[in-house]
Amino acid sequence: MNHLPDAVPAGRHTPVEHGTPEARQAAPSREDRYAGALLGVHVGDALGATCEFQSWAVIRVQFPDGVWDIVGGGPFDWPAGHATDDTDLTRAVLLAYLDALTRPGVDVVTAAADHMLAWLDGYWPGRQPGSAPRDIGGATRTGLQRYRATGDPRQAGAGSGAAGNGSLMRAIPTALAASDRAARIRQSMDISAITHDDVRCTVACAAYNEIAAALLDGTPVVDAVEAGVVCAGELGQQQVADAIRFGRALNPAVLAATGNTYLDGDGSGYVLDSLALSVAAVLDPRPFPDVLVDIVRVGNDTDTNAAIAGGLLGARDGLPAIPTRWVEVLQFRQEFLAAAARFAATAPPGPVPGC
Repeated sequence: MNHLPDAVPAGRHTPVEHGTPEARQAAPSREDRYAGALLGVHVGDALGATCEFQSWAVIRVQFPDGVWDIVGGGPFDWPAGHATDDTDLTRAVLLAYLDALTRPGVDVVTAAADHMLAWLDGYWPGRQPGSAPRDIGGATRTGLQRYRATGDPRQAGAGSGAAGNGSLMRAIPTALAASDRAARIRQSMDISAITHDDVRCTVACAAYNEIAAALLDGTPVVDAVEAGVVCAGELGQQQVADAIRFGRALNPAVLAATGNTYLDGDGSGYVLDSLALSVAAVLDPRPFPDVLVDIVRVGNDTDTNAAIAGGLLGARDGLPAIPTRWVEVLQFRQEFLAAAARFAATAPPGPVPGC
């Protein structure tokens, strides 16, 4: 990660402090946090799709105050609220865990790979059978083609050096479904490795899901983020731990106002950039929409960065924090709400085991 300057200019928004009347809200229920996590990914994806691949400077001209409505469009001409690959592949992982609920003994890694392959082949809502996805990352395509050839999801990844954010964007269902910490970490890494087996990706997914799982249990945000740092350290991945720590120093309002990201890849798809941005987002005490709009304003891989950040923000604030007008247009709204209710109902009471 690049070094931050000694001082950064104030952004368009002035963040409120934790504990002030502006920051305090009624604590969301467990089901609301679960729904917020899934729909946070979906709304971030849909909001960011309008500006995907656009630079900060271009977005600043077209949307001086940011994108505040889900309108679709973008380079792939998405209908408003339609899932891009970020939400579609999150749904693939979610379906695998739903399979495991109804058929005990299912290998969720294989099930996730099978659902991803169905997506690749066009057997998916809103698609003609056999039609290719409008948008697919190179590592995702490579991994799924290798899975088709080998039948082994644990030997299918795109290999070391392919360190994009394509597995982090779909990681959060594991945080909802796996209550056992060891299983959650293992499954996070194995599901990442179907396509993204570079250690930065697999450990980033595990650390992200430790943050998400803690938030889903109502853990204070600072402590939840620390759970991610500790998890990365336990797995021996200093780069991932450093990315989380770097995210603590970033201010989304400042990034959006100045266009200076201080990130190695400038938010263009590198997994550790997206992880750092999601940490910066969840530590920002402003309301959900203000933070998410600013993540999109940063530019470049806007849909994926916002999807990853939206998952943590939704786990923090719950479904009531997400604007109703955003939720109402989402393609998989009802399906994600039903899944969230189901996993919340099966979650064990009490704290998620910590790091």
